[in-house]
Amino acid sequence: MTDPQPTGHRVLRLVEVMDTLRRECPWDSSQTHESLAKYLIQEAYETLETIEEGDLASLREELGDVLLQVVFHAAVAAERPEGDPARFTVDDVADAIIDKMTRRHPHVFGGAEVAGVDEVWADWEAIKAAERAAKAEAGGNGAKPSVLDGVPFAQPAVLLAHELQRRAVRNGFPAELVGDDGAEGGGLFAAVAAEGARGRDAETDLRAASRRFDARVRAAEEAARADGREPRDLSAAEWRSYWDAAGV
Repeated sequence: MTDPQPTGHRVLRLVEVMDTLRRECPWDSSQTHESLAKYLIQEAYETLETIEEGDLASLREELGDVLLQVVFHAAVAAERPEGDPARFTVDDVADAIIDKMTRRHPHVFGGAEVAGVDEVWADWEAIKAAERAAKAEAGGNGAKPSVLDGVPFAQPAVLLAHELQRRAVRNGFPAELVGDDGAEGGGLFAAVAAEGARGRDAETDLRAASRRFDARVRAAEEAARADGREPRDLSAAEWRSYWDAAGV
């Protein structure tokens, strides 16, 4: 009886399929990092929606779409000439994340001891701070690293606010200083902080609130149509009546 194939062996087949597509498919062979960027975002959000809807049976397919984007970008990069700093392979991608995860989990891979999750987070932030300092020194530009370095601004605003707040506070910034600065968006920024103080994830909760609003509006519209009314023709008072009934 032969030994079963190790978990992950089918990823090698995916790499082979991608290499074939890059050689033989006109569309796939014409793609660049820039042209693929939008698909990475789209596939990530489709995966998020699947999780939010509880459709875990479809999660495998959606994660496959995300994995394809990683393999696709690696295939594009691997075609660059040897010596090009922008050249890397899918193995380089795996090596980078393996190194990062083992380095940032010394309590698992390095013999360090931790008392609980809070200490794990503290060690994580300390290690990241050391990495940022080393990266800044290697860059030789003289700039001092910030605890906020590496927070991508090209993400949804609520996620951005949450990550900036979380990163600052975990690195010693007083939580009470995170609030409304009185300028545009300040109230929203403070609301994200308040949600976090309750142990909640503002992005997830806002999306949940949006889904509740969507469902209630649709229920009110359905009730109006059941009464022979077109929702767009309803008065404000009639809308309130159907809205209240939909919330029961």
